[in-house]
Amino acid sequence: MASLDPRQFRDLDPGERLLMGPGPSNVPPRVLQALAAPCIGHLDPGFLSVMNETQQLLRHLFQTENALTIPVSGTGSAGMEACFVNLVEPGDEVLVAVNGIFGTRMADIVGRLGGRLIRVDAAWGRAVDPAAVAEALRGRSPRVVAVVHAETSTGACTPLADIARLSREAGALLLVDCVTSLGGMEVPVDALGVDAAYSGTQKCLSCPPGLAPLTFSSAAVARLEARRHPVVSWYLDLGMVRDYWGNERKYHHTAPVNMIWALREALRLIAEEGLAARFARHRLHHRALVAGLEAMGLEMLVPESERLPMLNAVRIPEGIEDAKIRRALLREFGIEIGAGLGPLAGKIWRIGLMGHSCRSQNVLLVLAALTTLLRAEGFRLRGDGLAAAQAVYAAC
Repeated sequence: MASLDPRQFRDLDPGERLLMGPGPSNVPPRVLQALAAPCIGHLDPGFLSVMNETQQLLRHLFQTENALTIPVSGTGSAGMEACFVNLVEPGDEVLVAVNGIFGTRMADIVGRLGGRLIRVDAAWGRAVDPAAVAEALRGRSPRVVAVVHAETSTGACTPLADIARLSREAGALLLVDCVTSLGGMEVPVDALGVDAAYSGTQKCLSCPPGLAPLTFSSAAVARLEARRHPVVSWYLDLGMVRDYWGNERKYHHTAPVNMIWALREALRLIAEEGLAARFARHRLHHRALVAGLEAMGLEMLVPESERLPMLNAVRIPEGIEDAKIRRALLREFGIEIGAGLGPLAGKIWRIGLMGHSCRSQNVLLVLAALTTLLRAEGFRLRGDGLAAAQAVYAAC
């Protein structure tokens, strides 16, 4: 084996980016400082007390009293898989509402687990229609009804109240993907009657990626305890993981200590801001961004009543090259936005307003940068996007 010269590896310096894509979002200095705190053992008494505080802060954010409310070691996709592998057994009927990439992933997982999939499709860029769910449930009693609250691939928000009612009437557990919505809009788990919900740390929580907060209702825990077969994933078996997060502190796997430091600080920042104020901030900057984009002559993908405040899908004008604009934004302005996925690839840009990134200076900067780049490509702007956004701020 050839010798290795360590001098060929330079100091790590990724540079600064303004993260205005579908995630991750920019991380506040206090969270980065917490991440850099000394690492201690995952069974150290000092760490165990922080685990309790993290759970308390997560319950506040999920607006729940659920005892099983923890951060799973892994990204949001690990949260998705943890919910399904613990609640679904071979032969179980599972209804999955699909209106984008992440509903599609849910359906894929059901098949891999040997579940019997009932798939309800909606157009990409639209909310799931509760009437379609009701029709699919007619004469059926599935084990689980699963829906994406905030579809990151399209920017569409599916209201949960009607689907929660339909799930209860069918005797099903309601499983909700709130990876993008948690921390940026209301996710009132107990008030809605959500049985299982999962998220990720890297979006509206503005914490580095690596943990998946989730919560299980007492009914979901009862389903876990009544399983006929072992959970197919040892690592994500919540029957064992909860013993580590519960009073027993029974060792299961080595927790990512410094990521828990960071999550606790991110959740503390959310609590300090207040949920109502935080949700209002996301709505305000969303309105300003959309006003600016539409004033320029750009069109939104999602109808106004179904839009997410933290993920804005913008139709790419005819004759404008998707990747060229995104590369120029990154190279010339240090701004990252997201591309379209699946059938929307090359057709939309996804502009995020998440957590720490959701602020007026970022809205105005991305509008100014897009104005400059689109004008250079020959796009005829209809109006002044900056003025339109500033008018929204002046009126609030």
